[in-house]
Amino acid sequence: METSIRLATADDMAAVHNLVRELAIYEKAEHEFIASLKDYQQDFSSGIFEALVAENSVGVVGMALYYMTYSTWKGKMLYLEDFVILRSHRRQGIGQLLFDGFLEQARQKECRLVKWQVLDWNKPALDFYEKYNATIEKEWWNGKILFETGV
Repeated sequence: METSIRLATADDMAAVHNLVRELAIYEKAEHEFIASLKDYQQDFSSGIFEALVAENSVGVVGMALYYMTYSTWKGKMLYLEDFVILRSHRRQGIGQLLFDGFLEQARQKECRLVKWQVLDWNKPALDFYEKYNATIEKEWWNGKILFETGV
């Protein structure tokens, strides 16, 4: 089954939202997934994020959601927020197509680096990134503050 990679459109936001829900379930954190489809639609339309989708005859089977950010030490950076393939379509090379597409977006935007997070227990993801000779930083800790009102 042939899969193509393309830039997401507003019409893809329901599929993207569903894929992120699948990722949250996989990471045993569905209860933390509070962004609504309306949030996705508004934020995509506002240019807050971009996405690539993997599509075949079944429909959208994967996505990479990313946005531009800045490294004060390196310069322009593209941040990969989420990257997920439907469970039924994994191990078919779709992840490689999507990740390569993401890297190409970074090159086109003249970024100096790309960054993402990966859970320490997600061995398949760690193995995947190792094939790209990615540096997996273990010395930095994440910090966050969640605003309940969505501010």
